[in-house]
Amino acid sequence: MMPKLEVGQVVYSTAGRDEGRIFIVLGIIDDNYVYISDGDLRKVSKPKKKKIKHLRETGMIADTIREKLLSNKKVEDFEIRDYLALLSKKEQEV
Repeated sequence: MMPKLEVGQVVYSTAGRDEGRIFIVLGIIDDNYVYISDGDLRKVSKPKKKKIKHLRETGMIADTIREKLLSNKKVEDFEIRDYLALLSKKEQEV
């Protein structure tokens, strides 16, 4: 079964050159594809189109980023970078 992804959801790539990297879902294209960004290699202005089956969901949602995306406000790369950096820092502390 395909994971049900949402805008603003934190996901890990499980295939491709970006395998193991963490991203935020910026948009849902259809049942098979989403746009993802990490604010670093994949900027908000040029998000990666990724197959959903190559992503692993974390169950976490970046609320502030989600709100902005849903209300069509501009999300900056640094916001995504900062959020993901905070997350990986928390994970290392566990």
